[in-house]
Amino acid sequence: MLTGTSLQQKFSDLDEITSEGVTLVTGEIEEERTKPVNQDVLYWLREASGKKYIPLFIEADGSRQKSLKSPADHEPPIPEFVDTAVVVAGLNTLGRPLTDEHVHRAGLFSQIAGLDISQQVTANSVTRMLTHPQGGLKNIPPAARRIALLNQADTPELKSIGGGMARDLLDHFDSVIVGSLNHNSFQTFEHTAGIVLAAGASTRFGAPKQLLDWKGKSFVRHVAETALQAGLWPVVVVTGFHSEEVESALHGLPVNIIHNPDYLQGQSTSIRTGIDFLKPGRPHDTIGSAIFLLTDQPQIPVEVLRALVESHTQKMQAIAAPLVLGSRRANPVLFDRSTFPDLLQLEGDVGGRAIFSKYKVEYMPWHDELLLLDVDNPEDYQRLVENEKL
Repeated sequence: MLTGTSLQQKFSDLDEITSEGVTLVTGEIEEERTKPVNQDVLYWLREASGKKYIPLFIEADGSRQKSLKSPADHEPPIPEFVDTAVVVAGLNTLGRPLTDEHVHRAGLFSQIAGLDISQQVTANSVTRMLTHPQGGLKNIPPAARRIALLNQADTPELKSIGGGMARDLLDHFDSVIVGSLNHNSFQTFEHTAGIVLAAGASTRFGAPKQLLDWKGKSFVRHVAETALQAGLWPVVVVTGFHSEEVESALHGLPVNIIHNPDYLQGQSTSIRTGIDFLKPGRPHDTIGSAIFLLTDQPQIPVEVLRALVESHTQKMQAIAAPLVLGSRRANPVLFDRSTFPDLLQLEGDVGGRAIFSKYKVEYMPWHDELLLLDVDNPEDYQRLVENEKL
């Protein structure tokens, strides 16, 4: 362990620093407690770690070994250059009384979370604390990525509670991680976008497939509604051919409609249009993954989409896709945000499968052959209609 001053003295030249091992840097030690690292040392560390591409982790404040805390007026001292802020809360305090024995600064927690002293700590009260501007969101730089880490989910019940909390926390955080450092087991919850590819010219069918009727609704409306029912957010519909009619068919749905003027140049242009909507700097740039849905498959059930999202929550695959009957790849396909730069480089009439060779694809077993049916011609449409009658 090195104090800030001794570290600067030891490494007066940044080039002497290597990226091997872990170095713990603290402020001066006084009465068995460490003081904060001063600003000069902090910015020196930032320069040194940036030059060497070394991750720099900063503990902004402590909690006196309690699982929960409320920040004091001077806390947390987060530097303005921080690009990711991780707010930690322990779930083993749930059900225990709100007292200083269990919560650091229980009085402040009471004020912010709206929970009386000695009442049992609830999941809702922890969520209120984490999402309050004077609580978990305090002093986080506007451009920093926000992550909520719900630790101590050591039982199936606490994991389930944490997963339920994640839905509300994602309105304020880019990612929510639920799990246990003791068991080294985690789930990562992020928003998954639904990108509906509805721009094709339907040349083989001879009419706009997006507007075909199935069960009293257009194909495109069926697909968009399925994405919404699965909890995908945002749902983006990329239009092209017969765009005005397609947009009209989506009337009243909370979807984002983006027109692709280059749709005749192939499916890659629609993929790029959809992903571009999620790029950094855009309102939805915190999306963790995206599922592409085809409008010629209105029969895809909501359960498939939810299963893909759940699988990604557990494994964080780069690409996840259904595998029908053990051997046949099917749609829809989920792509992690790490693949977005490559999707933006696609050209011509190719889809996302063009990058399968670059990433490990995780296949999800599925036993419904309907996933293999896409409506390319009138005969396929007839098969879809006849299947509805079975």
